[in-house]
Amino acid sequence: MTHDWQFEVPIAGSKRLPPDARYMEALSSQGYGFEVAIADLVDNSIDAGAKDVVIHFLRDGDKLVSLLVVDDGKGMDEDALDIAMTVGGRRDYAADALGMFGTGLKSASLSHASAVTVVSTTKRTRTTGRRWLMERAVSGFQCDIVDPNYAQTLIDRYDNKRPIEWQGTVVRWDGVKDFPKHGGGGQTDRYLHRTINKLGLHLGLHLHRFLARDEFNITIAVEDVRTGTIYMNFGVEPLNPFGYPVPGHPEYPRQFKASVPSIGDVTLDAHVWTPKSNLDEYKAVGSVMERQGFYFYRHNRLVQAGGWNNFRQPEQHLSLARVAVDLPDHPGDVFRLTVKKAGVEASPEFTSALEKAATPGGHTFLDYLSATEAVYRDARKRSGTTRKPVLPPGKGLDPAVRETIEDELPTIPHEEPISLRWQRLDNELFFDIDREDRTIVLNQHYRPAILGGRRGGLNDAPLLKSLMYVLLHQVFEKEYSGSREKDNLQLWQSILVSAARAELDRVADDG
Repeated sequence: MTHDWQFEVPIAGSKRLPPDARYMEALSSQGYGFEVAIADLVDNSIDAGAKDVVIHFLRDGDKLVSLLVVDDGKGMDEDALDIAMTVGGRRDYAADALGMFGTGLKSASLSHASAVTVVSTTKRTRTTGRRWLMERAVSGFQCDIVDPNYAQTLIDRYDNKRPIEWQGTVVRWDGVKDFPKHGGGGQTDRYLHRTINKLGLHLGLHLHRFLARDEFNITIAVEDVRTGTIYMNFGVEPLNPFGYPVPGHPEYPRQFKASVPSIGDVTLDAHVWTPKSNLDEYKAVGSVMERQGFYFYRHNRLVQAGGWNNFRQPEQHLSLARVAVDLPDHPGDVFRLTVKKAGVEASPEFTSALEKAATPGGHTFLDYLSATEAVYRDARKRSGTTRKPVLPPGKGLDPAVRETIEDELPTIPHEEPISLRWQRLDNELFFDIDREDRTIVLNQHYRPAILGGRRGGLNDAPLLKSLMYVLLHQVFEKEYSGSREKDNLQLWQSILVSAARAELDRVADDG
């Protein structure tokens, strides 16, 4: 065995290995959420100098047919559009651009649609268009050239009304995977209500600094392509995660400096939210555990909403802590942004610097965390009650209910949550308790009666499941049940089975 170690790997030449066409499939399988993908397209509109962006859902009666993102930005000529539609296409990004890798338009779009068409016009060039059809893309990177007459027709559709006047771009998605396959029975309306609400909140949050400006607007609209009927048309409102009316602590917000050797000082704007706030700016960001921590911005665009980035674990007592951090233009290896712009990886160098971060007056970042905890505890004391910590709720319970429980009750840290699921049981049982899997099992036989004919899902029957959690969570906090508790469980079984059978009889009578 030789002990001669070569610190550089010697090479004997090189060869070109172009990507296989199936790379397009990998590109479209990066786990883009629907709202994240749309936000990526709006980023491109902002980079193009757009003042007005319209997200347009098009329907044909009950069926959704296409989704378009239209802007009045500077547009692209033919060469620029070819670069934009090239995977990893080389382009010069402005110093404050939101784009980074040259893959967002393609990967975001093809994650959710079988075809993406981009049509664009500038003040000085003819309208031009390109289309990626997934079938043709994976067979050899074949990008379609859109018929110039149709390209102009699509631009004209948004000309002289909104948003395009002299220049702009239209991104069109067809074959959108999330759209209901059959829109009857109100499916399309329910889908639009749910999706547009989530999309509005996501855009309002992540682009709130842009939306706060008078000259920038995002509109979400729904139109019937045959009748021209406008079903919905509203502007997205900014959702500022630091938009509290009164701070939770009189000495905050404060600025701390974290000295990171490789990139210099990083400014931390530390805030304390008002306790027990019901504002969307506080509650709509995420669960209690998710919305505390760092809010990273890149060029005024929010790229991470909450999380402690391995600095510490989230906990109930820090639920009022939010820290705004504007990422430096040259982050080195300290901060790495994900391709989807939906999270930041921070190196240990940053987390170590947080331990010594301080204000010019000598207040430390650790003092801030202690002050935030004190505000939370004082608010609990003033409410006149001290609630016993509980095991957290888990899968099967609607996220909004889980959030309320976590808001109202301190949770036991580092414990597996209690899940709820439907399963076949003996009809003499309404529920069962699986201590090993920490799960409340509900009898599948009674599910149709509980749902009253509605479709079931993972988080269905929120009222019943909430009551079952409240009724049974303490059972899981003990290793075994005593005689009194066993008697209670049997009592609850008898009453609930009787009630469920009565519900079944009603459903049968109505049928």
